Amino acid sequence: MSEPAWLKPLDRILTWAALLVGGTMLAFMMLFGSINVLIMRKALNAPILGAEDLMILSLVILVAIAIPFGGRTGAHIEIEILESRMSPAFARWSMFVLRLLAGGLMLLMAWELIEAGRKATKFGETTQQLLISYEPFYFLLAGCVGLYVLVLISDAVQLATKGKIMLIRLGAER
Repeated sequence: MSEPAWLKPLDRILTWAALLVGGTMLAFMMLFGSINVLIMRKALNAPILGAEDLMILSLVILVAIAIPFGGRTGAHIEIEILESRMSPAFARWSMFVLRLLAGGLMLLMAWELIEAGRKATKFGETTQQLLISYEPFYFLLAGCVGLYVLVLISDAVQLATKGKIMLIRLGAER
């Protein structure tokens, strides 16, 4: 069973975003953390001011991009205790309903993240040392959760039309 044509652009966007943004954040965290701890802190006894802030914000970016990508690769944890006791049709439609409910919940979460982003500057929500506003990071998280909503909707459509979710095939030629 081949994947639907409308799913390919979403998969490409998520894959490239995960590779570029996620890879950049991982490389930055590895290099910056190593330099800060091994050279600046241990050898020179002068840690970089605000290093923890930058590491935390890098991790936020990494997690944000991992949310929709993990949904498309099947990396999110699903507990399927009762699925073996269900009929295949009931299991399929229960997964369909759960995808729709999760999509609604994630849509609400994206909305609340947007609201938090709008209020972040007003309430002085910043990092501890460098005073970087959390505002753009709330918006980034909202955008990535919004992408995850699209992933959940695509899963629901696939369940309704094909009865199976086609995941991104990592490492395979397309």
